[in-house]
Amino acid sequence: MPKPTEMLREDHEKVKDLFERFEEADEAEQQEIANTAMQEILIHSTLEEEIFYPAAREVLEESGEEETETLDESLEEHHVVDLIMAELKKMRAKDERFSAKFTVMAENVKHHIEEEENELFPKLEGQLDDEDLAEQMMARKEELQQRTQSGSKSRSTKPKGRASSGSRTRGKQSSGSKGRKKTASGRR
Repeated sequence: MPKPTEMLREDHEKVKDLFERFEEADEAEQQEIANTAMQEILIHSTLEEEIFYPAAREVLEESGEEETETLDESLEEHHVVDLIMAELKKMRAKDERFSAKFTVMAENVKHHIEEEENELFPKLEGQLDDEDLAEQMMARKEELQQRTQSGSKSRSTKPKGRASSGSRTRGKQSSGSKGRKKTASGRR
């Protein structure tokens, strides 16, 4: 099983590829690509918020790292992308500003990816309980993907257990990460 950071990097590559495809696609393809990208982003950010970020925060705080600000910024970047996605979900590719709005969202996500991969992930290298964290992330990802494929959730709802952007609180874990026995360094 890949490390949690490797899993997240794979997701990053997948959405960056979708962003590139969007730029070259016609209007009909853009709608499909945008829907796929938004679903991938939603699943990815849910994994980060529920499982990865709480584990990362624990590691950073235990190691005396005062840079948990990166995690707070990441949550705010998720919030901004959530807002743009909510607007995009009400639009169609034929709408005048759809392409521009999607491009702005993509630029925000690419910036977020760069910060995670260049700033956050190196700080966590060798400090996470990779096996346990990867298992948790994989199980949750499968659950979210199954829910999406079954069509049981409406286009405008978030996956169960995801913190709403207004309820994110510094240093608090979302409900999906509470009760986990080992999230970061095997201690809980």
